[in-house]
Amino acid sequence: MRKDTIKHQGKRLQLAKVVENKGVTDEKVLDAIKKIPRHLFMDSSFEDHAYQDKAFPIAADQTISQPYTVAFQTEVLQVKKGDLVLEIGTGSGYQTAVLCELGAKVYSIERQQELFKKTKLFLAKIGYRPKYLAFGDGYKGLPDYAPFDRIIVTAGAPFVPKPLLSQLKVGGRMVIPVGKDTQVMTLFERISETEFEKTEFGNFRFVPLLEDRN
Repeated sequence: MRKDTIKHQGKRLQLAKVVENKGVTDEKVLDAIKKIPRHLFMDSSFEDHAYQDKAFPIAADQTISQPYTVAFQTEVLQVKKGDLVLEIGTGSGYQTAVLCELGAKVYSIERQQELFKKTKLFLAKIGYRPKYLAFGDGYKGLPDYAPFDRIIVTAGAPFVPKPLLSQLKVGGRMVIPVGKDTQVMTLFERISETEFEKTEFGNFRFVPLLEDRN
C-alpha cells in the first residue's frame, strides 16, 4: 500500500484552497478534500497530478473527476449525515469517499466490471465503507433500496433517466450532468409525488453515462 505523507497532506490543503477560490464554500466538502488521499485513487505513475484541479484517466477508459467538479456537485447535493445517497458511476471511488466523509449512507453503481472489482477492494482497504456497491446499469438505479434522500450522477447523461427520478424521496435532491458533448449540471428537487423543480448550473464535461445494451 502506498503512503500518505505530510507532503501529500500539504498538497491537499492547497487543492482545497483552489477549489474554494473557484466558489465552493461548504466547509464539510472542503474538509473532505483536505482529508482524502486522492493520489491513492490513481495509478502511482500519475501521482504528481493527483492534487492538481483536473480530471485524470483511470482504468476502463474512465476518469477520476476534477476535484472542483466533485466538490461542486457535492455542495449542490446538500448531504446531511445519515442521508441515503445513490451514486451512479462509482468510478475510482473518490466521490464515494467524499460522500462517506460527509456521513452519508452510500449506495453506488458501476457498470465497468474491472473498475467495480478494483474499487470495491480499494475502498475497503483505505477504510471507506459504503453501504452497498453494485455492479450494473446506473440508468435503472437501485429500486430495492429506494427511495433515496439524494442521488448523484457522476457521468454525462444524454437524457434524465426516469427510474432515477422515481427513486428520489419527496424533498430529495438529484444532481446530474445532462447533455451529449458538454453537459449542463442540473439539480432536480422533488417537491411532491408528481412535481420536480429544476435548476441549471454551468457547463461541465463528463465521460458518458452508458446504458446497458446487452
